[in-house]
Amino acid sequence: MVFWIASIAGLAVAYLLGSLPTGYIAGRLLRGADIRELGSGSTGATNVLRTLGPRAGATVLAIDVLKGAAAIRFALWFWPWLSARAAPAPPLDPHAALPWAVCLAGLAALVGHARPVWLGFRGGKSVATGLGVLLAMSWPAGVGGLAVFAVAVAAFRIVSLGSILAAATAVGVVCVLQNPLPYRLMAIAGGAYVVVLHRANILRLLAGTEPRLGRRA
Repeated sequence: MVFWIASIAGLAVAYLLGSLPTGYIAGRLLRGADIRELGSGSTGATNVLRTLGPRAGATVLAIDVLKGAAAIRFALWFWPWLSARAAPAPPLDPHAALPWAVCLAGLAALVGHARPVWLGFRGGKSVATGLGVLLAMSWPAGVGGLAVFAVAVAAFRIVSLGSILAAATAVGVVCVLQNPLPYRLMAIAGGAYVVVLHRANILRLLAGTEPRLGRRA
């Protein structure tokens, strides 16, 4: 019982790392305003860029990436540590269970960013945090997704389109490479979650009304 309670607590830590409201804090510090009442209402780096400027946007982006990576690094440390201290023995094979623990921690971080408990469960779209998760979990997938994002944004200047294409690319790379099954499932579920969070952007893309990068809110 203690092992399972500690495991749930570990997932809660991953969620809390993801839920750090970086964009909201930036809005309060730089403008004394709630970022959710500015621009698109998202707490993500794109809305921060449009409403608070490039420096703030870059800072929020970097911290959001680090949040996702930190959640995975924490999982990679915590579950082996917990298994080694379980008495008389952990109920699961530590080597077999670790990829599943990493998968769950990554999903918890994504949900934390999009649904932070501190802000009434209203946050961002988990793109930057998802990048951090991928870089720490399977760095080729993270680099591949980032490259596609950069090319798409450079070509079309639409961040949401780049984000959706990057999520799809990351799923493909993770599945093509010989990653553990939990990592592939995590990439598929996380990519689908990011796309679902962009459903309003998809409708605007189809209507041709999605704003392009460089247009200030």
